[in-house]
Amino acid sequence: MKHRVSLAIFVLFAFAIALPATASAHIRSIDHGGTYWGDVSIEPNQVVNGDVDVIFGDARIEGTVNGNVNVFGGEIEKMDGSVITGQENVVGGGIAQSLVPWIPAGIAAENSRMLALLAYSAIIVLMFLIFPVRVRVALDRVEQHPGLSAAVGIIAIVAVIPIAILLLISVVGWPLIPLELLAVVAGVFIGQAALGLLVGRRLWELIRPHTTPSPLAALVLGLFVLSAAEIVPVVGHLITALVALIGLGATILGVFREIGPPGTARAPRAPISGPPMNPA
Repeated sequence: MKHRVSLAIFVLFAFAIALPATASAHIRSIDHGGTYWGDVSIEPNQVVNGDVDVIFGDARIEGTVNGNVNVFGGEIEKMDGSVITGQENVVGGGIAQSLVPWIPAGIAAENSRMLALLAYSAIIVLMFLIFPVRVRVALDRVEQHPGLSAAVGIIAIVAVIPIAILLLISVVGWPLIPLELLAVVAGVFIGQAALGLLVGRRLWELIRPHTTPSPLAALVLGLFVLSAAEIVPVVGHLITALVALIGLGATILGVFREIGPPGTARAPRAPISGPPMNPA
């Protein structure tokens, strides 16, 4: 119960930080074409060049749109004197919007990456809560062998397609192809949880060197830092790829560490530095 309350608090905190502040007005005024979340309006005498795509919101047109107006999950409101030179397309209407009332108004498409990272981070937190021991083993690997983890991650990604082809050719291996893909995805999530723990713990040590964070607090802090780095233009995509590769490699190394060489007994697990997990 304690972990569930902590998770709810940290997820809400991260959600509040990650989402951009919405305008005080419910309807967002726009002056250029693009894709927008929530209700938007084009003021009188305002000329908008380009198509306007509105997702889960209404488009209130009082000015001129030199292009198409496409609304998904909302309605088009044309006021007196408004002009739309292109087509008017409405899909879903108010029904689709009512299905997702939690989407804030005025979130433009340029913020969609932040929302995707937030959802991705929530999945990583969930993986940590389900597989805490596996995350800890991967954390041990990435702390001791970060370079080797990256190399193993690259090899694993390169080998995914050849292995899938061999399974496809063998016919009997067809059921294993989805399992292979699922294993890779799970490995990436678990590895990124380990990296989040590592980054969060190191940052916490710099900020408050005389205190020790809980694993969940360190993970949320680390994921926030990694997400902030991943939204940086150009460099962010490289960071995303590097984090995924290192995380996957660390997870694979952790699995081999647990199994050990053929014919040998399983080695006892060495203690991992950092605060222990509280018993459920």
